[in-house]
Amino acid sequence: MSHRNLALPFSHLMLALFVTVIWGTNFVVIKFALDHLPPLLFGALRFIFAFFPAVFFIRRPPVAWLNLAAYGVLIGAGQFGLLYIAMKHDISPGLASLVIQTQIFFTIGLSMWFTGERVKLFQIFALALAVGGLGVIAVNGGHSATPFGLTLILLAAFSWGCGNTVAKAGAPANMLAYVVWGSLFSFPPLLALSFIFEGWPAIESGILQSNWMTWAAVIYQSVANTLFGYAAWGWLLARHPAAIITPVALLIPIFGMSASALILSEPLPGWKLAAIALVISGLALNLTWPKLKIALSKPA
Repeated sequence: MSHRNLALPFSHLMLALFVTVIWGTNFVVIKFALDHLPPLLFGALRFIFAFFPAVFFIRRPPVAWLNLAAYGVLIGAGQFGLLYIAMKHDISPGLASLVIQTQIFFTIGLSMWFTGERVKLFQIFALALAVGGLGVIAVNGGHSATPFGLTLILLAAFSWGCGNTVAKAGAPANMLAYVVWGSLFSFPPLLALSFIFEGWPAIESGILQSNWMTWAAVIYQSVANTLFGYAAWGWLLARHPAAIITPVALLIPIFGMSASALILSEPLPGWKLAAIALVISGLALNLTWPKLKIALSKPA
């Protein structure tokens, strides 16, 4: 693998960071919506508005229907259906933003299995630093999740990792079109599951009790989080090794905790700041080492 492929261009790094800001603050937005909407209905609405009306303006990408269906089901029903159920009662927004990042390990592992990508020694060390930061958060996080909630989040993380792998395999030129048309396969199973497990009375009550903040959260989920976020993330995964891109997602719990502190007035003690320092150190090593190695190898 060339040094060019291992080094992440600055503009691509900025795009990845912007996506993580959106995804991190998104956990607070999710909590607002779940105050009124049942979780599976909320997930269905998210992908309905990601599909309509964009489908009338964006052509289907030249990708197999099976690939689109796999991506839509894994990201929709798999990742977000399970995430929303867990966040309703069984896990706090900050801890959810942490545990969901186990998708990094699933994504890298699946990429190595299917594509033969190899993780470099410096990437292992960088990931160890970042995971150390996540470990500090986990140890000091308190009793903010039930075993059921943690299990659901881990399954959601696995679905996210599988969705990343499917997107990388499809590798369409137009990732926005890929996300829009993949949403066609996200909302039908979520709607069906909502009717089966939540029932019409809960669906009707949730819609009637929703206010402008609820619907703003739904639109934010559809436009910023789904259309922009996943299109940009898939675009990056199609152009760089998963071991380079996916560790950037370790910043999501940092932004998630910061948003919770600012918006929900959750405390930000010293142990959280120490964890942030570890995570950022790991990311800095992962993203700067290739260029630093090239600079050091040049003759003086």
